[in-house]
Amino acid sequence: MGVPVSDHERREAYRCLVVGEVAQAHDGSLGLAHAFIDAIASAGANAVKFQTHIAGAESTNDEPWRVRFSLQDETRYQYWQRMEFSEAQWRGLKSHAEDRGLMFLSSPFSVDAVELLERVGMTAWKVASGELGNLTLLDRLVATRLPIILSSGMSPTSELDAAAARVQAAGVPLTVLQCTSMYPCPPEKVGIHMIPAFRQRYGCDVGLSDHSGTVYPGLAAATLGADMIEVHVTLSREMFGPDQAASITTAELRQLVDGVNFIMRMSTAPLDKDQLSAETAPLRALFTKSLAPRIDVPRGTVLRTEHLTLKKPGTGIAASRIAEIVGRRARRDLKANELVRECDLEEAP
Repeated sequence: MGVPVSDHERREAYRCLVVGEVAQAHDGSLGLAHAFIDAIASAGANAVKFQTHIAGAESTNDEPWRVRFSLQDETRYQYWQRMEFSEAQWRGLKSHAEDRGLMFLSSPFSVDAVELLERVGMTAWKVASGELGNLTLLDRLVATRLPIILSSGMSPTSELDAAAARVQAAGVPLTVLQCTSMYPCPPEKVGIHMIPAFRQRYGCDVGLSDHSGTVYPGLAAATLGADMIEVHVTLSREMFGPDQAASITTAELRQLVDGVNFIMRMSTAPLDKDQLSAETAPLRALFTKSLAPRIDVPRGTVLRTEHLTLKKPGTGIAASRIAEIVGRRARRDLKANELVRECDLEEAP
């Protein structure tokens, strides 16, 4: 991740990072968090992302529920407490992810969470859209000099501009993701057109953080040259939690990864039509047509248009030459539906 030197170089090095977002889908279960890592790795994604919440550092008992879904937590604060993992547990998750070939990411929601994750070891920071105006947190992340990914979900342009400028002024690599904080996000609110707009506006890597619960926006983002696609992932839509409707299953994640890889190969392979035509010459001979007599034509007949028709295969006189063949004389008897050869005709006058 980082700012490309030029559009040409970006296309030459184009690789779209697919991130499986677990968020709180583990519901506080360490075992389930590890299961998500295995499932996301098996689906072929490039990275797994969690969220690191420390209730005492980020919340109060006054925080309302976005969706009141938990019967075991009296308050949102208690829910965040139940989502906490220890530093040793975070280290174990990171080690497991890296063993499975995944980049390990987690969004911090407090400076305390930043410091915990910094000790665990991070390769980049994902800043949730609700934290873009949290300059204390943002400055702490910038100070690490690690690449920063900004999610634009709830931010007006002015707030996103300010956050991006703060990161870029420090010379820290930046990625900006189009995101709409609706769960699930309807098609008309995905904002796929913002991907090229963000690239032009900020001159950095761009992508999509998608909450539609489908693979379609991610595939569309890949066709627009997205550098990163992040999707919420669930093992089953029957699982407990508030984000199931906005998530894709791990089987769908595999479809997304395969689709993105297919699109990447299409996007980075220059096509020379003449070379392609040469490569498909055997097929051309099968599918194109040649000149043939429509009826039996006696030797010595001057060929007219009504004598000729077009038939497969394309191994005889090409159909495109019919105008130059009309008016030439048959050297031998020509049978209907037999391809005409040059040797069957007298030389052109």
